[in-house]
Amino acid sequence: MADRLLSVQQAAERLGTSVRFPRRLIAERRITFVRVGRHVRIPEAALDDFISRNTTRPISRRIGRAVA
Repeated sequence: MADRLLSVQQAAERLGTSVRFPRRLIAERRITFVRVGRHVRIPEAALDDFISRNTTRPISRRIGRAVA
């Protein structure tokens, strides 16, 4: 099945940011994008990949260690 292409506005809404942020990601080539004529689209899978690459997992605390 073909991957859904999101507009910059849709990508910004999904990320919870302004439109400027995904545009900057595109300009800096930090995310995969597709040009459709003069329009720019971001594949949904690329957005999912960007989110997973930039997700920080919590550190589990060791039991028995005193915290100052």
